[in-house]
Amino acid sequence: MSEIILMSDPRVAAIPVHECSERLLDVRRGPLLVDMRKQDDSDAFFYLREGVLERLLQAQAHLPAGLGFLVVEGYRPPALQRRYFEKYAARLRAEHPGWTDEQIRSAASRFVSPPEIAPHSAGAAVDLTLVDADGRELDLGTPMNATPEESAGACYTDAAGIGEQARAHREILGRALTAVGLVNYPTEWWHWSFGDRYWALATGAASARYGPSLTACTHDAPD
Repeated sequence: MSEIILMSDPRVAAIPVHECSERLLDVRRGPLLVDMRKQDDSDAFFYLREGVLERLLQAQAHLPAGLGFLVVEGYRPPALQRRYFEKYAARLRAEHPGWTDEQIRSAASRFVSPPEIAPHSAGAAVDLTLVDADGRELDLGTPMNATPEESAGACYTDAAGIGEQARAHREILGRALTAVGLVNYPTEWWHWSFGDRYWALATGAASARYGPSLTACTHDAPD
């Protein structure tokens, strides 16, 4: 897609889901580095669909020597996704009292997906960044999860005005993940997905493989 299509776009919701019932797997039980700072009692953040996790492992092999992924968030329960979306929408509504409901929904979807189509709630999306051999996060231009307002738009993957080193790191991240079939949400350099509705629209697939999953259903590692 050459244009930026937001998650709120009706074309995303129109993609049918043919659920393949693939397992959610615990990312911590493999070689990927996982950020343990973001978690809750359910451990939900640490799960991804099997096909997504397998591709992440393949993508890590495409990285230059000495670099690795730091996985920050995977699965997000639908109720939590709704809370995130409503909280950000309320913030935007307070800042822009003249905006219509549709304008609020569209603007909110730059940073938080509408709950009914959210890739994270399908176990299909991962938020991640790059680290060096000692586990130190590299400069990718903004902190992860910086809003468009906080970053003056620098959170957009192709944003102008970020440093040369940050741009190079984003390109390394993108090449590795694109090579294994993941797609980026272009308003968030850290958000990549496979098998969800947004992925289907971006790749021309007839349907999504993964729909919302209510629970993290297994603690198995990938085969």
